[in-house]
Amino acid sequence: MTLASRQLKGELEPMTPAFARLRDVISSVVFGHEEAIDLALCALVAGGHVLIEDVPGVGKTTLAKALARLLGLNLSRVQCTSDLLPADILGYVMYNQQLGAFETHKGPIFSEMVLVDELNRASPRAQSAFLEAMEEGCVTLDGERHSLPRPFWVIATQNPREFEGTHPLPESEMDRFLMCIALGYPSAEEEIRMLAAGGGQAQLDGLKPLAAPSDVLTWQREADEIHADPAILRYAVNLAQALRDHPHVPMGPSPRALLALLRAAKARAYTRGRPYVVPDDLRQLVPHVWRHRLHRARDPWVEATPDGLLEEVLHQVPTPKLGDAR
Repeated sequence: MTLASRQLKGELEPMTPAFARLRDVISSVVFGHEEAIDLALCALVAGGHVLIEDVPGVGKTTLAKALARLLGLNLSRVQCTSDLLPADILGYVMYNQQLGAFETHKGPIFSEMVLVDELNRASPRAQSAFLEAMEEGCVTLDGERHSLPRPFWVIATQNPREFEGTHPLPESEMDRFLMCIALGYPSAEEEIRMLAAGGGQAQLDGLKPLAAPSDVLTWQREADEIHADPAILRYAVNLAQALRDHPHVPMGPSPRALLALLRAAKARAYTRGRPYVVPDDLRQLVPHVWRHRLHRARDPWVEATPDGLLEEVLHQVPTPKLGDAR
């Protein structure tokens, strides 16, 4: 059982009715992954992109499609292969002889939600096409910058690194994702429910929007106003500093990783209906926000895992009191 699973296994703080409804409806299509759905909604509210890393067939693509339908987001899909080119993602500029002018043909990146399937099957050149879009919300074509829609959300899936035909994502690419989520296999009971329901495209087609893109922008704007006490900020910095000073971590969380954790914590508080961040928001999210950014020492004698290192630091760093956090 992973650190995240142990943390989330106990009683969870209830979500507000709107987000609880979204989670419940998605759970009727993606069985046994309530925790991952919860995290994906937090990433959405935080305005951050999500990387889902797991074996094929556990519901990664279905989760992304269900989120797009329920949120009313315009969805495009990029299926990554070894011969994928940046122009297949971003688009291109071509001269139209009939009109006597250049025309811009926008690629699938110009959507409110982009599902990037099997990102690590794309070549490094194709992977780099997402960097500017995910960081700055715009794309440069033939020297001209084009703004992407708002909201703009990327959900990418990744096969485990030992799969054939995959290219490991560079650190700069991994850092573009607010969270990295692993679904895992559902329980036996959930798989029985899935088989009884039949699954398939029919269930997705039956989903009706419960929100609109304008609602997503409102959530993101309001979540950004959530209060974070100086004690909470100090706690986040102490966690990062403990990892930076750890002998088995050659490169700890960056300042951008700290900002990502705070954004995610504010979003988690918002989905719970709280106007302030509490220490548990940070503790629950640290594994998902920092695990994919953590670099371990390449020493064959060191058996420490990212989850083990994060768990060690969470136990070592004193947690501020709730009264101080308020």
